[in-house]
Amino acid sequence: MSRLGCVRPGGRLMSVIGGVHRGTGALFGVDPPARRSIIDTSYSAHFMDFNGSSIASRMKKLLVTKLSPNFREAVSLQTTAVPTPGDADLLVRNRFVGINASDINYSAGRYDPSVKPPFVAGFEGIGEVVGLGLSASSRFTVGDTVAYFSSGAFAEYTVVPAKESLHVPSVRPEFLTLLVSGATAYIALKRLGDLAKGQTVLVTAAAGGTGQFAVQFAKRAGCHVVGTCSSNEKAGFLKTIGCDRPIVYTAEDLAETLRDEYPKGVDVVYESVGGSVFDLAVNNLANQGRLIVIGFISGYQTASGIPPIRGATLPVKLLQKSASLRGFFLPHFIGDFREALGSMMQMFAKGELVCEVDLGDSTEEGRFVGLESVFRAVDYMYAGKNVGKVVVEVTPPSVRNSKL
Repeated sequence: MSRLGCVRPGGRLMSVIGGVHRGTGALFGVDPPARRSIIDTSYSAHFMDFNGSSIASRMKKLLVTKLSPNFREAVSLQTTAVPTPGDADLLVRNRFVGINASDINYSAGRYDPSVKPPFVAGFEGIGEVVGLGLSASSRFTVGDTVAYFSSGAFAEYTVVPAKESLHVPSVRPEFLTLLVSGATAYIALKRLGDLAKGQTVLVTAAAGGTGQFAVQFAKRAGCHVVGTCSSNEKAGFLKTIGCDRPIVYTAEDLAETLRDEYPKGVDVVYESVGGSVFDLAVNNLANQGRLIVIGFISGYQTASGIPPIRGATLPVKLLQKSASLRGFFLPHFIGDFREALGSMMQMFAKGELVCEVDLGDSTEEGRFVGLESVFRAVDYMYAGKNVGKVVVEVTPPSVRNSKL
């Protein structure tokens, strides 16, 4: 049900980083500190200040207090003590956190219905290490900038297992776009898309967090790229990243456009919407076409979380075209993560990959700043207003003038 990974409310995210953390710092152009013997007894203290800045004793965080697909109803903002990192943990002062469609699946308790509230919310963040445990200090030090996947990201400070953290060269929200959204598109298309030059690829929700990468990777493979979006602004953005035919479905009939302009069908569909869009994608597959399901956001806010489709006719439609339906779940492709991340970082460093971030600057209320704005950011994403990945800037008052 999620592109992010297996999650268990109240527990840790089974990170897609797990198993590949050794040496991953080099992928970002940053060499992690060499493993060393700990001789400085100050490391026995959990809290360590960076550049003399104090760590607050209290912080804000978001907790799921009621199971519901309505994020505002399910989650509440609370003030609690800043946590203490364990021996193998980092204490990260968050600067940016990512908003994901699956945040609603999480707040609805769909990953493990047996676990009851309260439990922490948020999947991914990027910030600065301000404290760490003794064994964690063999790979990290105070002042390191890290990105991570771990439950509890929606907080001013988060304790993260060192093994689930990645060194990054700076605290930039672009890194959040690559760790989940970018990796999903890169690996799904490479492993399941069987892309070939000259083929036609349809990307639904193409201007979204992961859609933007699917467009670019399909174009790099020499494909003709079609992307669905909801506004002329998004269509304009899609053209700048190589989309050959943006379709504004609010102004054009999507089914009619595909039928008229692509009568032989499309070879690959990168599908994240579900419901009627899924049905339409199946109907427009070419012979031997491949439809990759990476999500179905149109159903996440419903009671079941699953949008209805015309499943009864699916087998015959696939058979008639020798077509295939392929599901993609990022943790099942963990062996591909390191190569994907390294390749994307090289493209990003060379200016060959656009990592569009939407911080809500164009909204009436302004940029998404502070944990209070997470609610607004989730609403914004589900209203389909974002261009790129939605990110919230977390700025605790005590570090508002930080150099982060």
